[in-house]
Amino acid sequence: MNLLESRAVAKIYRPQSGWLARKADGTVAVRDVSLTIGAGESIALIGGSGSGKSTLARLMLGLERPTSGAVRFKGKDLSDLSSLEKRAMRRELQMIFQNSLAAFDPLFTVEQIIAEPLRNYGMRGSALRSRIGETMEQVGLDRELSGRLPRELSGGQQQRVGIARAIALRPQLILCDEPLSSLDAAHRRQVITLLESLKRQLGLAYLFITHDLSSIERLCDTVYVMHEGLLVEKLSGEGMLQQAKHPYTVQLLEAIPILEPGQRASRA
Repeated sequence: MNLLESRAVAKIYRPQSGWLARKADGTVAVRDVSLTIGAGESIALIGGSGSGKSTLARLMLGLERPTSGAVRFKGKDLSDLSSLEKRAMRRELQMIFQNSLAAFDPLFTVEQIIAEPLRNYGMRGSALRSRIGETMEQVGLDRELSGRLPRELSGGQQQRVGIARAIALRPQLILCDEPLSSLDAAHRRQVITLLESLKRQLGLAYLFITHDLSSIERLCDTVYVMHEGLLVEKLSGEGMLQQAKHPYTVQLLEAIPILEPGQRASRA
């Protein structure tokens, strides 16, 4: 089953008023992009700053409307969804942010952060407490941390809280916006292992938005490379990174830091 798909999606930003609005062609952020995310599938959108990957992610989450083309969730065009249907969709689509600390209310405890989306969808009492405890255990957080504030946690713990909040509602798809870039190598490996485990346990699908290919091959079934608003290459299957042919993809690969012995040699 296809969870989320884009069909010939484009996004053009034009000036809203004045002489430029009449004369300018606008800035093309995304050009005729089609991709599909199936149930339990992990894909990545890779590209540098200005490649269009973040704009495409916003379009696919329904945060912006495409200039042309369509985005569908479980076969339904997002532009046709009612308010109730959009609310139901948001329960199924959650996010993990690059900087979890910035995404938290600084006055909320760990327990309150995880509880917030659950309360928003009506969970209360013993069911709420049970789900919080279960979720903390799933991401490897000790219950003793439940009363801590975000600033009292390590970077790795903060990211685990962000992951806990994302999985608390048991979504089908999680958008991961540069989830590893703020972590050191040791915590990065731990979070990769955790994301793999959660995918198996909960049947999650992931959409990774990143500029870093170093960890994607382990996490993803398919990698889409974006450059100047276009999908320039699709890589999939075992040894996907060795399949790279487009010059821009090769350039991204050459910029990857060596994290493991022999890693660079394996790409030669």
